[in-house]
This record gives sequence, C-alpha cells and structure tokens, in this order.
Amino acid sequence: LIQSPPETNFFHKRLCQQEEVCSKSVINSCGDCIRSGKYCMWCKQLNFTKAGEQDAVRCDTQTQLIRRGCKREEIISPENNLKIVQGDSLSTLSNQPEPVQLSPQKISLRQRSGHSTTFSVSFKRAEGYPVDLYYLMDLSYSMKDDLKNVKELGKDLFAALNTITKYAQIGFGAFVDKTVLPYTNINKEKLLKPCDENDQHCQAAFGYRHVLNMTPSEDEFKNKVTEQSISGNLDSPEGSLDAMMQAAVCGDKIGWRNSSTRLIVLTTDAGFHMAGDGKLAGILEPNDKQCYMENNLYSKSSEMDYPSVGQLAMQLEKNNIQPIFAVTKEVENVYKQLSKMIPKSEVGVLSSDSKNVVQLIKSAYNRLSSKVTLTHDNLPANVRVVYTPKCDHAGPPGDSEGVCDNVRVGQEISFDVTVTATSCMEDKSFTIRPLGIKDTLTVTLSTNCECQCVDPQNSSHPHCTGKGQVSCGICSCSEGSIGQFCECSIGAKDERTLRASCQRQNGTECEGRGDCVCGRCKCHTTESGSSYHGDFCECDDEHCEKFLNKLCGGRGKCNCGKCECDGGYEGSACQCRVSEEGCRTLNNTVCYGRGTCKCNRCECREGYQNPRCQTCLGCTDPCQTKLNCIECLGFESGPFKKNCTVACSKSIYHEMVDQSTIQSRKCQQKDSDGCWIKFNLDQLVGEDNYKAEILKQRDCPEPPSVTAIIGGSIASVALIGILLLMLIKLLIYMKDLKEFRKFENEKKKSKWAEVR
Repeated sequence: LIQSPPETNFFHKRLCQQEEVCSKSVINSCGDCIRSGKYCMWCKQLNFTKAGEQDAVRCDTQTQLIRRGCKREEIISPENNLKIVQGDSLSTLSNQPEPVQLSPQKISLRQRSGHSTTFSVSFKRAEGYPVDLYYLMDLSYSMKDDLKNVKELGKDLFAALNTITKYAQIGFGAFVDKTVLPYTNINKEKLLKPCDENDQHCQAAFGYRHVLNMTPSEDEFKNKVTEQSISGNLDSPEGSLDAMMQAAVCGDKIGWRNSSTRLIVLTTDAGFHMAGDGKLAGILEPNDKQCYMENNLYSKSSEMDYPSVGQLAMQLEKNNIQPIFAVTKEVENVYKQLSKMIPKSEVGVLSSDSKNVVQLIKSAYNRLSSKVTLTHDNLPANVRVVYTPKCDHAGPPGDSEGVCDNVRVGQEISFDVTVTATSCMEDKSFTIRPLGIKDTLTVTLSTNCECQCVDPQNSSHPHCTGKGQVSCGICSCSEGSIGQFCECSIGAKDERTLRASCQRQNGTECEGRGDCVCGRCKCHTTESGSSYHGDFCECDDEHCEKFLNKLCGGRGKCNCGKCECDGGYEGSACQCRVSEEGCRTLNNTVCYGRGTCKCNRCECREGYQNPRCQTCLGCTDPCQTKLNCIECLGFESGPFKKNCTVACSKSIYHEMVDQSTIQSRKCQQKDSDGCWIKFNLDQLVGEDNYKAEILKQRDCPEPPSVTAIIGGSIASVALIGILLLMLIKLLIYMKDLKEFRKFENEKKKSKWAEVR
C-alpha cells in the first residue's frame, strides 16, 4: 500500500497558504463531518464538549480543534491511499505476444471527498509493434485511373510497412454509394452496369464491399485488388462514412488483430454523405452502429441512414482505429474539417492518379504514431481528472487529455494524472488510455466518507451513564435510553413520542439547536457563548437586524430575533429617535389620522400616499360612496331616508348653501328621483370623515306633457293609416291599368281579323 504524495495529505503544508474553512451544516456524527467539507475534521476526545454544547463543535478545522483543546492524536481525518494492483513493466521490443506500452495497468484509489491524488503513468512505443492497414478505396467512375495504379502498389506498400514492423498485414475494401435514388440510377440495366456504355470492365452498383481480410501476403493482396473493376453512381458525395463504420464495427470479418496499430486508409476524390442525407431517399431509420455484413456486402445500405460524424468518431476511438484520409486537392479542406472531429486522424493530398499514396501513408503514420494523447473513458459523475505531460514536447495540462508530440520509438514518456472526487462513491471505475493504442489503465475509485474510529467494545461505558457505548467520542445509547450521555430513560413512552414533543409543527427536533432530553428541549449554546432559548430552542439573541453594523443599533436588546428598543428609540433596528416632527400636517395632526408615525415618517394605511397620507389614489370615489347620505341629509329622500342619522351623521358633517366655498372635491350626481345634486366634499382628519356643502337647489327635469304624448300618438296612428290606404289604392290602380291595356290589345287584334 502506497501513501499518496505529500501535496494530497491534509496535514501537510497548504500550497499558496490557502485558508482552511470548515463549512458545516447539520452535523450529528463523524461521518456527517467528514462529508461536509474537505477541511473538516472530527475530535473523538471524550468530554470535549461542554454542558449544553452540541456535538457539532467536534467538527472543525485542525487548527480550531487544537485551539479548543482537542489533542492532535484524537483528531480524525481520513488519508488518501493509492494501491497499484497491476504494474507490468514496459516492453522494449514487440516480440512478446502482448507487448506492454502503458504502465501501470490497474490502480485502486481510496481518497477523501474533495481531496486530490496524483500518480504517474508511463508510456513507451514498442519497436516493431504490429500494424494492420485496411485500404478502403472509392470505386466510383471518377477513380478509374487511380484503380490502375492501386493494382500495382502492393509491393511498394508492403515494403514501406516492413520498414516500420515485421508484423504488417493489409486488407482491402471498396465503396461507392447507396443503390437507391437520388444517389444511384435504379434502372435495372444501369444498376448492373452504371459506367459508360463503352466501358467493358464495370461492376454492378454497390454501397460497401469487403474484398480482402487482413493478410501478410503481398501476392494475395495483388490478386484480389487486380480482380476489382470500377463502378458508378449519380451524385458527387460518396458513402465513405457507411464504409468506414462497417470496417470499424465488423472487426472479426475484417481480421483486426487484438494487439496491433490499426489504420484505415480512405482514398477518394469526393466528399461524403452523413446522417440526415438518407431522408432524400426516404430512409428514416438512423444508423445503429452495428455490423451488417452478408456475403462481404453491407446488407443494410439501402435501409439505414448514413452515420453521423460523432457516431463514426466514437466507434473508431472505441476500436482503436486511426484513419488516414488520402484525398485529392479539391476536397482537402473538407477532410481537414472532418479530421478535427475525429481524434488521431490525418489528411494527405493524393495526386490525380494516386501514385504518391505509399509515401502519403508512411508520412501520415509517422505523424500519428509520434503523437501520444492520453485520455479517459466512462468518467464517473463528480470526478475530475487533470493530465500533466512529462516529455520534451509536452502540451499544456488539461482535464480532458494530455499530449506529448514527436515521441520516438523506444522513448519512454510519462504523465502525471491528478484525480479529484467531489462526492461520496464506492468502487467506481474508469479507463485511461492512449488514443489509437489497445493498452489501458483501469482506475477503481472509492472515497472515505465514514470515520474508521477505534472505539472501546464496552456496551455499558461509564461515559454514557452505563447505558450505551462510545462511537467516535459520542454516545450511542442502548434501547430504552436517550440523551447526550444516555441519561434519560423513556419509560412507558416510546422514543418517537418523546422526540415528537420536541418538534415544532413536525419540523426539526429542537430546531437543530438543542437535544431532546426526556421529551423537552435542552438548548445548546451559540458560538459566541450565549444560549438558544424557547420551548423548541427556536430563539436566539444574536440575529436581530443591525444598524451601523451594531445589533439593534446599540440602542436596544435582541430578544428572539426582534429588537426591544431603549426608551426614546424605535424602528426594527432601533435606528430612529421617537419623534412626530416629520409626520405633522398643516392642521397639526399626525398623518391626517390615516397612518402611524414611525421613525419620524408616516406609514400610511392601504391606498393613501406619502408623505402625509393626505390623498388616496386607490380609494373609491367619495362622490359616489357618499351620494345616498348627501341625498337623505340634504333633501330627506333616497335609500337612507328612514335611518339617515344613524347611517350618515358620524361620517359627514353637512351644510346647505346657495354657493359652495369648498374647492377640494366637486361632485355632481343623479339622485333616486332623477335630479342632479351638486355638492362639494372636504376630507377631514381620519379615513371616513368628511365635510359636505350641498347646494339647496336641485336640477330636476320637467315632467313630460301627457296631452302632447296622446295627441302625437293619435296623429301618428292616423298618418300611418292614411299612408296604408294610399298604398292599397295605388296597388289596385296599377292592377286595373294592366288589365285595361290587356283589353285594348285584344280589341285591336279582333278588328284586324274583321278587315281581312
């Protein structure tokens, strides 16, 4: 078992003199304390707490606990421990069945929440490490010239790989695009021969075909590639992502070895289709990242959408495959953008006839293999990992990866890995690995969130009144006893009933500020030395409002959260002298009787406005509310006619006048008789207290003339009757006129007949 580095031990000196603070909340045990903050420690010393003090005072920083009298050996703070479970040495050559390039391989960490542990990870590229290269070629018609050269490059390709390793293998695959519209002409003849009519060597349209399993044989590679012929499609982008996905997930069919550097070399002169493009052909099923290879053909090509770049990047990384994009100059920028989204990938410019492909692969491999990127997978929640590279060409420290560049074969490099967990967890694992390399480091992480106290095995400890045992310095009472020292026997009552009597409105027991002793709250002392009080310890005398940074302004006493001010002072913080000077009105009243004077300022009743509560913007118009009283007081009519004195005499002092002198509020309202009453109101001291001046004369409309109404009605009826008679006469006349004309015409016809 290895102790963690000094900088992770809390008892050692702090870097940059960072201030230690223990931010504790509800502390009932040593475990609560350890979980509450990275600097919190627990004192298990017996009799450390004073009478009435809560056990939470045992939880604080080391400095504060020692200052309170806790011995250093009685302070509990779990330490960080690191154990290397598997640490096989790095291999020098790759002649072993499984060369080791990363060490250690398994680590177990147990550390305190909030603390960090740093360990070193070493890496060394084994000389002659096996290489699996899968040559994936675009066989659309525009690559016709390139296919001729590829058929001849087997010898040069194997020669180039043999300079890197003696254990090289090469496979071959080809792709075009999905065999559905609008990507491919689906005419039966065109599907069988999608090339020009004059081209005799043309194979049927296809999506992706696996041609050759991984093989170390140069002749087998040459023979298989020679058998290939060109094909074709309609649009410019190709189904290259479909092909790469199948090559990545169909490992057993491709023949990838477990211990090898895996490369896919994609050669094309066109862009690529990606997720969503399948909708153009009515393909809605998303790519599920599974292998669908039947008779060496991608069987779901026309049924499943293209993969997204993210899906492809994930599968390439998961299967430790590093792609090399050998593309023409026209699409170089497209694939450079793609390369930024796929870790450990390279882009090289292919000549128009692909003659430079071998040199391109060799250069790209050297760039890929010389850059070592250490990263992680499946990181648990609330865990942070920081990588600090230790090499000649090191990148900056990062929490997602660490990078060393220009690493030579056989050169050993290292990374300092710092792991921090901010919550409690048990046996959570994650993997650290270099991108594109099979080797991994598995880290199993657990946190110390409970105290490992060595307690006396005495169930009747004297410290607990012989009715319980000591656990990390505090009493754990036997059944039938409760209290800080198990001093209370619950008798016939059950413990739940006793504890319920210490809860206010089913809340926290004694508001978290005391202990429930025999059904009554025994309040703790505050940090300043005073005591909580009240039946449920709900009160304290330290949290009243402050003025000038003094409790109750230094002019009163704090009692249960409220200030009791000294004589001559008032206000929520005793901040004001008792005075009504600022509340006096012109008529020498206080706030016009519509508010109270506090702190020399009017606090008005609802609706009335400062500064003196004179006007009420939100109140109902008194011209309407006082109309009934005005009518009964001035003219002895209206709804209040019978009880006018009782209903109105206390709220209105009225006077009948010929001309009003009050100018504050002028009113004109219609009474129950339909007459207009004019009166003026002046609000006196108080809310419902008015002086009214009522004009003696009401404006009543003259009554309607009965004779005129009757005469008008008779004249109207007569006029309507005459008009109806005239209308009937007119209709009869029109009808007679029509009949007469008809008679005249008949008469003329009869005379003509007699003449003949």
